Amino acid sequence: MLLAPSILAADLSDLRGAVESCEAGGADLVHVDVMDGHFVPNLTFGIPVLAALARDTDLEMDVHLMVSNPADLLGDYIAAGAGWVSVHWEVTDHLDRLLGQLRDQGVKAGVALNPATPVEVVSDVLGQLDFVLLMSVNPGFAGQKFLPYVLLKARRLRRMIEEGSHSVLIEMDGGIGAGNIGEVLSAGVDMCVAGSAIFGTADPIAAMASLRALAGAEA
Repeated sequence: MLLAPSILAADLSDLRGAVESCEAGGADLVHVDVMDGHFVPNLTFGIPVLAALARDTDLEMDVHLMVSNPADLLGDYIAAGAGWVSVHWEVTDHLDRLLGQLRDQGVKAGVALNPATPVEVVSDVLGQLDFVLLMSVNPGFAGQKFLPYVLLKARRLRRMIEEGSHSVLIEMDGGIGAGNIGEVLSAGVDMCVAGSAIFGTADPIAAMASLRALAGAEA
């Protein structure tokens, strides 16, 4: 399992400390939720914030663009330090073009799908993807309740990937914690985004270790 703590759930007055906790806790990536107040009803992290966080860490930045105009922002976020970038299927008419831009610039190319969006919409572009991000809550806010039916989507997507012999990771984001990480991984998910389950605790580093242990038990 790859673990990507979401700093959206961290103390926003100490994001540097949150990244340091990710380093100490053995995280694989730092998940950065970019929200524009248009595609989703919230505003979060802009390009200068990402650049400041990426500057002093070796952890890759997993940037989830919850924005209505991803094509206008890709270059700036990549220049600021994004190593993995996911764009929403729901907001682009030219997904093939965006994925090509991401791959040409040397970053991991991903597509994010809202809970009610079927995984079959990405069937024709799986060969161009490095990962698919399945939202297990409706995007926009941290701390929401996990939507169990997304596990069925993960299983369908895993079959699609295997039947096509694609090298595509499945990432899941929203409401993942100690109580459900086992069934998330059993559904074929490779990378878990966890926010409140880590930064909503008194000891984020210990919380990461606990999730790792549970993931190991599941394996």
